[in-house]
Amino acid sequence: MAPRFDLIGLITGDLAASLAFYRRLGLDIPETDPDTPHVEARLPGGLRLAWDTVATITSFQPDWTPPCGGHRIGIAFRCDDPAEVDRLYADLTAAGHPGANPPWDAPWGQRYAVVLDPDGNHVDLFAPLS
Repeated sequence: MAPRFDLIGLITGDLAASLAFYRRLGLDIPETDPDTPHVEARLPGGLRLAWDTVATITSFQPDWTPPCGGHRIGIAFRCDDPAEVDRLYADLTAAGHPGANPPWDAPWGQRYAVVLDPDGNHVDLFAPLS
């Protein structure tokens, strides 16, 4: 039997802030105790997204350090229409999340924007233009 892709894991410096960010994007993430070191949410289609605190990772990988010099992962959320891209970008940046690229009409036929999650990961928002 071949392995199957099952989980994307994010390492976060502020679990509560990261969960709040992704809940704002509509993910159904279970409520957790503030001291919880690991959280998982099942995504449509069965894939899981998980968050681990830095302390959790360093408990079994003591030499771990966060990557620097650029982002290493991109997460994308498809919106229903271009107006939703604009609305989500405005909502997230108004809530204090840095915008990496404000909404624009990309040459590949999508309304596109990029915001940063609380750990600096790029989160793309997009919708078909037509």
